[in-house]
Amino acid sequence: MKKAIVLGGGGFIGGHLANKLKSEGFWIRNVDIKDRHEFWKLEDISDEYIQGDLTDPKIVEKVFKDSEGEYINYDEVYQLAADMGGAGYIFTGENDANVMHNSALINLNVAYYSHLAKAKRVFYSSSACIYPEHNQMDPNNPNCEESSAYPANPDSEYGWEKLFSERLYFSFSRNYNLTVRVARYHNIFGPRGTWTGGKEKAPAAVTRKVAEAEENSSIEIWGDGNQTRSFLFIDECIKATLMFMRQDNFAGPVNIGSEEMISINNLAKMAIEISGKNLSIDNIDGDEFIKKYGFKCPMGVRGRNSDNALFYDKMGWKTDKKLVDGISETYKWILGQL
Repeated sequence: MKKAIVLGGGGFIGGHLANKLKSEGFWIRNVDIKDRHEFWKLEDISDEYIQGDLTDPKIVEKVFKDSEGEYINYDEVYQLAADMGGAGYIFTGENDANVMHNSALINLNVAYYSHLAKAKRVFYSSSACIYPEHNQMDPNNPNCEESSAYPANPDSEYGWEKLFSERLYFSFSRNYNLTVRVARYHNIFGPRGTWTGGKEKAPAAVTRKVAEAEENSSIEIWGDGNQTRSFLFIDECIKATLMFMRQDNFAGPVNIGSEEMISINNLAKMAIEISGKNLSIDNIDGDEFIKKYGFKCPMGVRGRNSDNALFYDKMGWKTDKKLVDGISETYKWILGQL
């Protein structure tokens, strides 16, 4: 039986990934700082679930060994663990030190012990946040083609750490022959993920606001709402991740995302239409935002859209899942959580 370890398997993408691997017949060790997954039964995502802080090298050493203290030669290692969240967590500046420190330690530990355990291949989930801020100022024409990452100028410490860790895994590949795959995720969304509390991403935040809103009321959108993004549904993300992980010709980095770009205001209008409610949009920014929340409105770059030409060239695949269909599924799921 093949063995896989999902680091960060108590999170959104990790839970879906572990569930898919288990359905394929893998023996799964799932590791997360949380004691359980909020939305999955443990038996559906793991054969063994270990609660542990991956910033601690002793914990990482433990999860790469069996009960006899021998290293496990995992067939597949998936490194998804990070200190992260939505715009309200990443872009205020208040969490920069924790984001840099915690995520860097996790990746330093995972790369090192993947090497010592002679893991057969390692997947690292990087992010679209690594792309230079100056290439994403035009909401209608952002540049997120893979080679545009340098000269580096990410718009957040989260992005800087991701870029560092890309180089970390590739250095272990060069120096220790560790087989790695590095993908840059672009705004993955869908059911069974964080949808409230401040760390949720835009699709979850918007659909939650719509689901909670009373008829003939309004929902609040941070900023002018003209900032653009593309969003990839979770099932398509898992499909692309496994396809990329298991091919032998290309290590990355490569984008995994959708090219269906939309403004945040139009995303909100889409969710409102799906709900069937009569709602308006209240954009909040500037002094009004600061007065209400006590910090500057965190919006990130003005435009971001996945460029999937390289993935299609290497894999011959692109998503055909429409954003409206994914938002509809997400809205129905969040409605069921209320």
